[in-house]
Amino acid sequence: MERDVDTFGSRRSTVYATNGVVATSQPLAAQAGVRVLEEGGNAFDAAVATAAALNVTEPTSTGLGGDVFALYRTADGEVGGMRSCGGAPREATREKVREAVAGENDETTPEDAEMPHLGPHTVTVPGTARGWEATVERFGRRSLAEALEPAIRYATEGYPVSEVIASHWTGAEDLFESDHAREAYLVDGERAPEAGEVMVLDRLGESLQAIADEGADVVYEGSIGEAIVEEVQAEGGFMTMDDLRAFEPEFVDPVSTTYEGVEVFELPPNNQGLIALEALNIASELDVASATGVERYHRLGEAMKRAFHDGHRYITDPEFEEVPPLASREWAEKRAADVTDEASDVSFGVPDSHAEDSAGQGPADPRDPNLPEDADTVLLCVADDEGNVVSYINSRFAGFGSGLVAGDTGIALQNRGASFSLDDDHPNRLEPEKKPFHTLIPGLLRFDEDDWAAFGVMGGFMQPQGHLQVVTNLVDEGMTPQEALDAPRWRYRESGRLAVETRIPGDVQNGLVRRGHDVQVLPPVMFGGAQFARNADGVLSAATEPRKDGNATGF
Repeated sequence: MERDVDTFGSRRSTVYATNGVVATSQPLAAQAGVRVLEEGGNAFDAAVATAAALNVTEPTSTGLGGDVFALYRTADGEVGGMRSCGGAPREATREKVREAVAGENDETTPEDAEMPHLGPHTVTVPGTARGWEATVERFGRRSLAEALEPAIRYATEGYPVSEVIASHWTGAEDLFESDHAREAYLVDGERAPEAGEVMVLDRLGESLQAIADEGADVVYEGSIGEAIVEEVQAEGGFMTMDDLRAFEPEFVDPVSTTYEGVEVFELPPNNQGLIALEALNIASELDVASATGVERYHRLGEAMKRAFHDGHRYITDPEFEEVPPLASREWAEKRAADVTDEASDVSFGVPDSHAEDSAGQGPADPRDPNLPEDADTVLLCVADDEGNVVSYINSRFAGFGSGLVAGDTGIALQNRGASFSLDDDHPNRLEPEKKPFHTLIPGLLRFDEDDWAAFGVMGGFMQPQGHLQVVTNLVDEGMTPQEALDAPRWRYRESGRLAVETRIPGDVQNGLVRRGHDVQVLPPVMFGGAQFARNADGVLSAATEPRKDGNATGF
């Protein structure tokens, strides 16, 4: 019987522990992280173990063909970030991609070509394997092979698929066209697994074992890399082994702001982190903390609109173009100045909007897995008793990614390059070796000197909106972590509409309409997935997203 994954009514409590906690979107993956902690690993080891297990148990949202990012506070007080995302191939110029896209479509000329959502030209250099390896080597106590062991076991011995993931898996039936892709991820090469059905991903398991044996070099210099390049080139793309060999993760300084006494850390560009910080600063200027009911939702929505407009206009790879100080108080003060009691007409600021369907007939189906605003992601948060707190986020962008699976490796390749523009004047225009605008944003909170939390909300353009709502729920409303994640959500959509969950009170929805907001009710699955882990003076706590399959667990 098909399950309705848009309905949830379970009651959850915040999880408390003293040794370690893990929160993520699939229970077996959370158990993998806890197992590593119990065996003597720290939060960084557990983060990699959980992420690897999610590659297997939630392959609809993440994989070795994608990227990974982290924010962390270490036991010795270091606050930092990791950005492990690759750029466009060196041979992928706008001219070449325009010609290639036009060659695939008789009705399109190179001048009219737009960046595709799927296919070989959307594949950027994957950062996951190098990012995992760098995480355990720099901060962990276990080897990469030990961190990968639970994932390898799930892949080779099998595991029962959980409900929400089974629902999302059905998209692979139409996405994957090659025999080797369908054999890797579909039962008998034909259908998605059902909830509770045991799934074996033996090809992916072999690739994970190869990484455990040979290290990440097998992906960037060895046989797995060769399979990736062969797949992309066979489909008309431009990736080479030189692109893979040149890749290295970056360790970066976070950016931050303070909201009502709580310091909020985000990653700097090419990520959406500045959008979350700008929204929080504008919300502070609008005194959201003292607002209630319709007024509170209205002010938060107006803050988010302006942050999105600015972020999507300016954020790009800073190696190619300067990004203005979107997270400054001065910027927020100017942006808050024109907020009134009525909804403003502020666009996303994205010239190449994907908000219309292929016939140009208006807003597309919001559940279209190829829309960047609804991209799929996994997020996990870990805290240990030493004081390490880690927010770790992994994705291929849209579901199973580009539709390409690298030969017999079982590795589905990301379509993160779909975020590029072929418009010569767009800040996020495609350029060789450039990193695309990235939706992935882990989060970190400092409540006090010895009170730190890792958090995040996955789901394309929902991510900074989720950060804004979780932070204000915790700080303004005094919610517990689980209450902050359970609370009904809203989201400003690229089409200009304000989407809400049906649990938002009717009088609030009506009040927003009266103020000029174009309100749309969407199911819970459209409002992202949050995770949370905290170390407050040695007491650990964790919370997990009720709209997903996962749990928070500790010991």
